[in-house]
Amino acid sequence: MSATKGWRSWLTTTDHKRIGLLYFWTAFVFFLIGGLEALIIRAQLARPGNTVVSAETFNQLFTMHGTTMVFLALMPLSAAFFNYIVPLQIGARDVAFPRLNAFSYWVFVLGGLLLNASWLLPHHPAPDAGWFGYANLTSREFSPGPNIDFWLLGLQILGVASLAAGFNFIVTILNLRAPGMKMMRLPVFSWMTLVTSFLIITAFPVITVALVLLMFDRFFGTHFYLTSAGGDPVLWQHLFWIFGHPEVYILILPAMGIVSEVLPTFARKPLFGYTVVVYSGVLIGFMGWGVWSHHMFSVGLGPIADSVFSATTMLIAVPTGVKIFNWLATLWGGQIRATSALHFAVGFIALFTIGGLSGVMHASPPADLQQTDTYFVVAHIHYVLFGGTVFGLFAGMYYWWPKMTGRLLGERLGKLHFWLMFVGMNLAFFPMHFIGLLGMPRRIYTYAPELGVAKLNLVSTVGAFLIGASILVFLINVWRTRKRGKVAGNDPWGGATLEWTIPSPPPPHNFDVIPTVASRLPRWSMTQLTAIPEGAELGKPHAPAGSWWPLVAACGLPVLALAPLTHTLWVAFLGAAILITGIYRWAFEPFEV
Repeated sequence: MSATKGWRSWLTTTDHKRIGLLYFWTAFVFFLIGGLEALIIRAQLARPGNTVVSAETFNQLFTMHGTTMVFLALMPLSAAFFNYIVPLQIGARDVAFPRLNAFSYWVFVLGGLLLNASWLLPHHPAPDAGWFGYANLTSREFSPGPNIDFWLLGLQILGVASLAAGFNFIVTILNLRAPGMKMMRLPVFSWMTLVTSFLIITAFPVITVALVLLMFDRFFGTHFYLTSAGGDPVLWQHLFWIFGHPEVYILILPAMGIVSEVLPTFARKPLFGYTVVVYSGVLIGFMGWGVWSHHMFSVGLGPIADSVFSATTMLIAVPTGVKIFNWLATLWGGQIRATSALHFAVGFIALFTIGGLSGVMHASPPADLQQTDTYFVVAHIHYVLFGGTVFGLFAGMYYWWPKMTGRLLGERLGKLHFWLMFVGMNLAFFPMHFIGLLGMPRRIYTYAPELGVAKLNLVSTVGAFLIGASILVFLINVWRTRKRGKVAGNDPWGGATLEWTIPSPPPPHNFDVIPTVASRLPRWSMTQLTAIPEGAELGKPHAPAGSWWPLVAACGLPVLALAPLTHTLWVAFLGAAILITGIYRWAFEPFEV
């Protein structure tokens, strides 16, 4: 009998809503850690010749900042919304595989802890080869300690979590939609979740292969990437960026889906060109596989390869531009309600457009050669992933917070949060375009006054600390809302999708009666929203059963990963035993459906 209340109920839960909240708060803690690392980096670069941290610590900070933000913060924050919102939007009582869902969360937690565990080792640095881990910086010759071992094993474990979640949401969206919810009636956020899940299950095997080859190089003396032994370090670049560019869309497509939900609600009109927005999202996911080598123009791939990838990089701007114009057309002529969620959604459009324009610049090999490995690239990626993904995620937080908690976040503090973050974002990252064009390389811990970028770096540092202040305002808002926030009710915004037809927060079983959908905007077309006829075989609504076994199985993976680090065979047997026992008991333990 599983616990239904208290801390044990959270450890054993298979309820998609609780797992969504676990993902959210865990990822937000990692977001704060990654942000703190960024603030230390900016403090070091505020003035020439600063000594806030050493060169070695700086390398560790920028490596862990990038890795943490991409794999431990932004991806799982998106997963939090996948878990909580998608089953509600499609009219399901839970995800297709609740225990696999719990397993993916606990694997994510343990992988994140293993990835950061090297910080705690005495006399050993944290991973320091850059978040994209270029060979041969990750070889035993360059990095003999265990820091890179923790990095590559942690990423492999996180890949297991991502794959489990990806398969789960594909099956959930394709098989558990409410009666009448055809694919072209799916909310755009659910559509983008589906596209993202397909990208996850196809992209993560590529980086897994790259990491396995690196693991063999480091643990077993092979030479896949070692030039002196006949290996090829460019192989790592190809494998990493074949994964890396779909990864960009794994991070940005959920935010695009959120914006496509927020804008119609607060413009009081349907999304302009719904079908085109959906198809452009699918096209972005497909075309994302054909642009990876624009990250490698400086390698010397030759004029034919450069021309092909230059053209594909320009072409992928077309579906992205289609989305932007559709969002603007949705706002045009609407009855605008300027909430915090809408502020962040509109901020997303503006900032992501700037990031997209600088990205198109990289489609030109001569321009890319000048900008590669300078702060211009740092500016570009932050306009895409911070101005894009982070602003989109905060739009989702303000939009769905009342659904998840039953209370509204404060609008005054929300708008203060937005303006501090918006101003801080532009102060922090826009000057980096000029810093890069003036010749400052990225990944250096100090610079000479003669370079002429000291004032720009100081402005950038001030902007970074403004962003930190904005996050503090958000946390204050969350704290105040716990008991003093306005009670939301079922639908405080007048939303159009199914999640706004049930109480806030939803009951454990989501829907008393599974709805039949006859419209793409069911909440706005309630006369077309009918219940399944009385007497239909529905099963009794219930809270999903809890289980310890997903957590037990997840614990086996980091134990197994420690075997190469400790060079101890019994550790491998112990990890395998825990993993197999957990999966076996998980598979055969009764589960109520």
